[in-house]
This record gives sequence, C-alpha cells and structure tokens, in this order.
Amino acid sequence: MKKFLQNKKLLSVCIVIIIIFSILGASVSLRNKRSTPLVIQSFGNDAVAVGTRLVDYPISLISGTLSNVHNLLQTQDENNYLKSRVTELQQTEARNSSLETENKQLKSALKLKESLTDFDTIEASVIARSPDSWSDLLIINKGTTSGLKKNMAVMSGGGVIGRIVEVSAASAKVELITTSDKSANRFAVEAKAVNGKKVHGIITVIGTKSLAFTQAVDGKKLKRGTKVYTSGMGGNSPKGLLIGTIAATTHDSFGLSDLLKLRPAGELNDPTVVSVIKRKVTD
Repeated sequence: MKKFLQNKKLLSVCIVIIIIFSILGASVSLRNKRSTPLVIQSFGNDAVAVGTRLVDYPISLISGTLSNVHNLLQTQDENNYLKSRVTELQQTEARNSSLETENKQLKSALKLKESLTDFDTIEASVIARSPDSWSDLLIINKGTTSGLKKNMAVMSGGGVIGRIVEVSAASAKVELITTSDKSANRFAVEAKAVNGKKVHGIITVIGTKSLAFTQAVDGKKLKRGTKVYTSGMGGNSPKGLLIGTIAATTHDSFGLSDLLKLRPAGELNDPTVVSVIKRKVTD
C-alpha cells in the first residue's frame, strides 16, 4: 500500500511537468503563428505605453523648462560679463587716448623748453576748466611757491595760449587768448613782411572765438603762412613767443585797416600740460 502511494505521487509530478511544458510549447507556437498579440496582452502593452507617456510628459516638460531657465541664466551671465568687458575696454581706450595726448603735449613742452634758450620754463598741469568759461580761463597746479607771477605768458603745444591773471601759493588762473572779455590785456604781436620790415599789431578775438592780427599797418605785405610772434611791447610778455600763423587777409568792418586771421600754434582745445614762460635771470 505504501509503495502504491509513492508511485502515485511520482506519477502526479510527471503529469504536472508534462502539462506545464505543453502549455509553454502551445504558447510559443501560438505566439509565432499569430500576427497580433492576444487582447489581454495588447491591452496590457497599451496601458503600459500610455502610463509611460503620462509620466514622461510632465517630467520632460519640467526638465525642458529647467534647462531653458538654466540656459537663460547662463546667457544673462555671459551678457553681463561681455558688457563689463566692453566697459573696461572703453575705459582703457579712453585712458590710453588721454595718456597719448598728454604724452604728445609733454614732448611738445620738452621741445619748447629746448628751443626757448632765452627763457626759463615752469611746467604745470591743467587741473580745472569750467564749461561756462571754456574759452576764457583755466586753472593750473603751480603758484607763487614755484615762482609764478601775474602776467607771465603761458604756452602749450608750441604756441602761446594765454597769460596768468591771478596767482596763489599752489595754483594760478590763466586767461586764454580766446577770451571774450573785452577788458582783457591783449598780446602785442609782430610779423616780418616780404620786404623784411616788421608789421606790428595786437591779437583780437573776432566772430566765434577766432583770432585775428588787428591794427596792423601794411598788413597786405604779410603772406599767408607768415609766423606771428609776441613783440614784447607793453612789458607784460617777453618778445619772440610764437602765437600762430596768418591764415587769411581781409579788412575790418569799417574797411580802414587790415585784419589778418590767425591759425593758433598753441593747444587751445584741450591742454593738459602747459609751460609758463619766465624771463631768464642774467648776471
């Protein structure tokens, strides 16, 4: 009886194994023969696909938004950096331009000092110039402690630009030759005519800050390009300082005297370095 039961259990196991393999074989055979999956399997596949899409879409949307925000912030940072670099380059360019201008004026001051053998020069820097009196006055950083005195001539760029009208211990006020002040002490000047004679006159401002050689007798004898120098008459300024060159010859409004327009030799637009002319003391 016991042996029978054991054989029965073994037989049952074999039957179960045969059934399982039969089902697997039938499933494989059926899958290979069908062009489409079973309804249940198809429904399951579609459900999984839809679920995956529903989950992926918001994740993709959020991920794309975060990526766009990141790119936008990165672009803004790059833009700010480029703007700062442009500003730095502009500041460097302006600084280089200013230094180049100052360097040129320093070289001109050195050449002027070498050419003015009869005078001593005191170099100074322009520290103030008001827009309201741009063509009238400027302030330099030297004063009485450096030997400056009232009425000393001031040059820049190779020509006279004005004279000192007010001086303190550490600074001085320079009145420019283009000043519109009618009471200004004008420079007495002279130029050599074609016949070798000297033609004398004074510097006057005409029109919109243009310079002219006026009160000249026989002014027609002066050709265009003739150099005009201070004559030293009046005692305020030394003789022989270059003012400019004659640009054109006309007549005054009354037609009584010659009026010679001048091209200034000095740097009047934007002087940064000036030379104050001091008569050399001789033993």
